[in-house]
Amino acid sequence: MGEALKKWLKMSKDLGAREEVDLNLRVAVNLLDEKFYKMIEPFGITGAQYNVLRILKGVYPEGHARCAIATRMIERASDITRIIDRLEKQGLVIRDRTSEDRRMSITRITEKGIELVDKIKPLIEIEHSQNTKALTEDECRQLSVLLEKLYADKI
Repeated sequence: MGEALKKWLKMSKDLGAREEVDLNLRVAVNLLDEKFYKMIEPFGITGAQYNVLRILKGVYPEGHARCAIATRMIERASDITRIIDRLEKQGLVIRDRTSEDRRMSITRITEKGIELVDKIKPLIEIEHSQNTKALTEDECRQLSVLLEKLYADKI
């Protein structure tokens, strides 16, 4: 077992390779998420809210229905309606009813929302560099391929 994982978990016994991979992923995700959440906290939004804004900016000026946003989220959120409600109260998104089906609304990012994403984006790019500084470009690509193998059959 890797020494960093043993130290983090305060363990001395070795684990099987598959359990070690799983635990390493969980520790890494936890640490990366913690840094990310602290980074965006001063902007008054959560990680899930940033994710929604990122998705909507990607299709600007069009928008998405709530279910389409939910299926594109990195972390699936069951409370997508409340997330959008909070973003709307902050003036970061707007919702419009469709003419075809008045029950369905389309959420669009506002100029204020775009400005916020654009303000956060350089910080995220720095974060990407810092998080992967111990890896070469080739190692980043290899790691990405390996990680995709873990979830590709679940899509």
